[in-house]
Parts: sequence; structure tokens; C-alpha cells
Amino acid sequence: MTLSPEQQALKESFIRARGYWRPWTEGLLRLDPAFLDTYARYGGYPAATGPLSRKMCELIYVALDGSATHLFRSGLALHMQLALEQGATAQEIVDVLRLATAQGLDGCNLGVGILAEELALAGLNADPAPLSNQQTALREAYVVQFGDWPEFCDLWLRADPGYFAVMLELLTMGDKAGGLDRRSRCLIALSLNGCFTALNPQGLRLQVRRALRLGIDKREILQVLQMTAHLGVHACAIGVPVLMDAIEQPGESSDAEATR
Repeated sequence: MTLSPEQQALKESFIRARGYWRPWTEGLLRLDPAFLDTYARYGGYPAATGPLSRKMCELIYVALDGSATHLFRSGLALHMQLALEQGATAQEIVDVLRLATAQGLDGCNLGVGILAEELALAGLNADPAPLSNQQTALREAYVVQFGDWPEFCDLWLRADPGYFAVMLELLTMGDKAGGLDRRSRCLIALSLNGCFTALNPQGLRLQVRRALRLGIDKREILQVLQMTAHLGVHACAIGVPVLMDAIEQPGESSDAEATR
């Protein structure tokens, strides 16, 4: 459609704030330009006022869209491209996806704690035995890497040392040439634990503590948390094009129903 001067100005403002223009934003420009304008300011606020680099912001969006709790493919493709344009390396993006893969442990870590509590209530838990040399070495390796020893680690180490060993290997692949540094990995993990699609209070608190130990500023942590809320707009990203199709082709759904 031909845009009015006001609509063209709004489109340009949105692109400046968010860095993209998609079918759903085109639809909102037609259906509810005031909401699009409001979202542009809301969605653009963290990047405009926060301390994180544009590349870091895009890598966080890659993590959030690629997470198994969300799997928003079009957003993943968009933000991967924007991350590359901002100078991200392929290894950095692979590192982000690796961190998202490890997010699958959240249910295990919650569950092993519940299992320990229920075993205790049922009178089925034995007094913990001293750690073996192998278990002690695994614990020391974890503490060296992360600087802490969460309760779920102790539970896994005692319940299944072999599983803890492979879990530790997954979590501690370390720095790779061209990959994320420890600080960046912490910010990514913070976003994955803080996003409402997989809200993990236990993991979020752990990552906030780690971030503070690494010297990550409060404003950076706040910006990450603000960015996680943006996934809510995917209701519009999916819903607005569907609505536009329904408006432009109103007879198709009723015709399809009539043939059933």
C-alpha cells in the first residue's frame, strides 16, 4: 500500500529503534499505528539506553528465539543475520546455541532436588557417604569453572557421578577461538533463565550472582531482563499476518467449512 507521510515516518522510526521491518509490523501500521509506535519505544528502550553492545543484544535474541522453550524460527533467522551484521562470528552463535542446549538441564536440576526431598519424607534416603576421589575431583573442577557449588550439583554428584561428569563436560567446554568469553556466556545464560517462556528462579538467582562476581554491572543485568520481555510481541508477529489474511480473504474459511 502507499504510505501516508505519517505512516512513512513511523515506519522509519521503528526501523531505527528495532533494526527491522516485518509483515507483522506492516500489518500493525495499517491496523493500529498507535500501538506500533508504542511498541517501537518500548522495544527500543533497552538498546537505546542500556550499556550492552548491539552485537550482544542480537546474540541474546538468538538465544531467546532458539531456546527449546520458544523455537521462534523467523525471529531466530532475523537475529542471527543481524548478529552477523554486527560482527558476531559463527563460533559465537554456535556458543549461544550450545548454552540454549544446556538449558534442558533446568528440569533435571529441579527434579533431582524434589526427588531428594521426597526420598527424605519417605524415609528412603541414606546418610551421605564421603565423596570418592573421582567425585571430589569433579566437584573441584566445577568450582574452578563457576566459583560456586549449587545444591543440585551435590545431589547429582552423589546420585549419579557418571551423569554429573558428562553434564560438567557439556557446561565447561571453555573458551574457543572466535567464541564467546565468560562474561558473554553469563549474559546469555542470564537471559535464558530470566525469560518468561522458561522462567527458572533458581537458575536466574544463580546467574545473577555469577554475573555480579564477574563484575557485570547492574544496568547490564537490567537490560538483559528487559529484553526477555520482548518475546511477548511474537503474539503479534504470528497473529497479525493471520488476521491480515482473514481480512483480505474473508470467504475462504467459510468456504472450507462448507466443504467438510
